[in-house]
Amino acid sequence: MAPERFIISVPSEEDDPDAPLLASFSDYLRRVRGLESKSREGVLLGGRRFLDWCRHHHPGQDIEALTAKQVLAAVEYRLSLSTTSGSRTAATSHIRTFLRFLYWAGRHHQDLARIVPRTPSWRLAHLPPRLAWNDVRHAIDAIGATTPVGIRDRAVLLLLATTGIRNGELRAIRLRDIDWRTGEVFVRRTKGKRDRVVPLLEETGAALADYILRARPRVDSPYLFLSFTPPVGPFKCAAPVSRIVRKRLRHGGVELGRVAGAHLLRHSLATQLVGQRRPINEVADLLGHRSINTTALYVKVAASQLAEVALPFPGGVA
Repeated sequence: MAPERFIISVPSEEDDPDAPLLASFSDYLRRVRGLESKSREGVLLGGRRFLDWCRHHHPGQDIEALTAKQVLAAVEYRLSLSTTSGSRTAATSHIRTFLRFLYWAGRHHQDLARIVPRTPSWRLAHLPPRLAWNDVRHAIDAIGATTPVGIRDRAVLLLLATTGIRNGELRAIRLRDIDWRTGEVFVRRTKGKRDRVVPLLEETGAALADYILRARPRVDSPYLFLSFTPPVGPFKCAAPVSRIVRKRLRHGGVELGRVAGAHLLRHSLATQLVGQRRPINEVADLLGHRSINTTALYVKVAASQLAEVALPFPGGVA
């Protein structure tokens, strides 16, 4: 009756004149910078926003004619839209990376990245979002293991909460990555591009075995965790795993803030281990941190231990 309503229009280079340049930028981020697809998305968005600003404020001007004054004006505009130190740092970093690419690719004769100012960002200036371990334990115990979905979700939360693996690492686990005899899980495709091994606790191993034997769909897939929503298969993105975590934590009566996903359980585990006085290098190895300075963030939450090494106030007790 109206076939034109069902024709999907594919954007052409005429509709998006920046498409070829951004495609080259994406290839540069992948081959030269070695960024994974998820990391490339944010940097590409920053590059696109920078180009959109240039086309809006300087229509018809070629990218080779870009000046330092224009770059600073674009940076000032992006910073005016940012509300947190993290978003300001990301905005300037993305613009700086895009300008480096222009110089590297010969699209501009100057390295304009050098003039992009660095926004103040103090390391270890905040506390990581975390949950009390009793709340994590209560949420896991509240999951009913009577349905396939419940059995799977309990295994997911136990694995996240006891190993501290990331969302993407959980989705990448295959059946052959579990060593049942030694009680270990081989973790692939980590953030630092290094594979590692995490211990499999007895309760977590029992939950995984229960899921594999009783609940996992009978499909030909090498991946451990599968979605029950057709088409049945592995989780293709981070959102389904985050939804599982949020749903089960809320069901357990946990009040959630802005950050509520697999990383919240990772932070909670690290905080719990530091509170148990586990060596900081042991915690770093479990979390897969390349530098122990990254793990130092969790030392700040050990208030009782910090109080033991605090110097007395010279003015006495107020």
